Amino acid sequence: MSRKICVVTGSRADYGLLRWVMQGIKDDPELNLQVIVTGMHLSPTFGLTYKVIEEDGFRIDAKVEILGSSDFPTAIAESMALALTGSAKAFSELNPDLVVVLGDRFEIFAATAAALVAKIPVAHLHGGETTIGAFDEALRHSITKMSHLHFVATQEYRDRVLQLGENPKNVYLVGGLGIDSIKNLPLLSRKELETQLGIEFGTKSLLITFHPVTLDAESPEQQMKELLAALSHLHDTTLIFTMPNADTGGRVLIKMIKEFVGRNKNAKAFTSLGQLKYLSSISHIDGVVGNSSSGLTEVPTFKKGTINVGVRQLGRPQATSVINCEPIEKDIRRAIEKLYSPDFKLNLAVAKNPYGEGGASARVVKALKDASLEGIVKKTFHDL
Repeated sequence: MSRKICVVTGSRADYGLLRWVMQGIKDDPELNLQVIVTGMHLSPTFGLTYKVIEEDGFRIDAKVEILGSSDFPTAIAESMALALTGSAKAFSELNPDLVVVLGDRFEIFAATAAALVAKIPVAHLHGGETTIGAFDEALRHSITKMSHLHFVATQEYRDRVLQLGENPKNVYLVGGLGIDSIKNLPLLSRKELETQLGIEFGTKSLLITFHPVTLDAESPEQQMKELLAALSHLHDTTLIFTMPNADTGGRVLIKMIKEFVGRNKNAKAFTSLGQLKYLSSISHIDGVVGNSSSGLTEVPTFKKGTINVGVRQLGRPQATSVINCEPIEKDIRRAIEKLYSPDFKLNLAVAKNPYGEGGASARVVKALKDASLEGIVKKTFHDL
């Protein structure tokens, strides 16, 4: 009997990383892929990105609606409650042998908790990482403690999962999953991309993604104000925005971006570019600006610069292609100047991505197929 593996995805970001794991499961005759979509995938505000999953040839087995029209803390907590009950119902109907989750978002935390009480083994991808500026940090490590198989991107992250008391034989060092999309997707040419996006890149261009920093003392709104002030001086630069996540304060940032784009002809915003257009954009722009993990985990593979704004990604391994700066206008402007400096451009050619060279998805699929699940839900704390 084939092993039923249920993948839970809640956003464009985690689907982009899960895409080739899902394909590997689907293509393996000994495995049976099940897909649950939730979170931003089902929200018109965030682009109804579940359609992208279907366009990629995957059947969606369950949809768990959780997002309302607000992103205040009470609304996020209510979304977590809906994700918990909705995931529990879906697991009951699908009866998977193994649940696969990725990352640190609140809906993934809730789905993992539902699997825990249903005694379904969980495989967690991209654990052991740190994002000090967001409550995702605590959620990620909590997901690790509720999971049974662990797939990590670097040795540092493996050490951290072991520090959390996980059994070494169940912690796999596979590398970063995002690199597989870069290797596997035939990226669009500059002209094809300009046609699809309805823009012209011009001589200079930047891709901007800035998410709410949920634990920082400074409000996300104030940080976005500083970022937009720095970008407002770049009249000769095409500015491509991708919208923030559905985190606390995210909708305010979306409103600010739309207002900025309305005032600046050189700026354009997209609810969701999708993996192909997003990665193609990185291949053609000068660099990325913001606080997305992609700037650290994927962009270095393109030999492009990343301006990492603020503390959201503090604690992650970084390539020499990453420029860190405070979420303050003058610091961001200084970082942009460095991005375009001859010395920095020279350094890009030798920058190495600390998340590996690709192949992580195939390693994950092999382990999902081969790992023994006998008695795995009864965990013991592995002392160092």
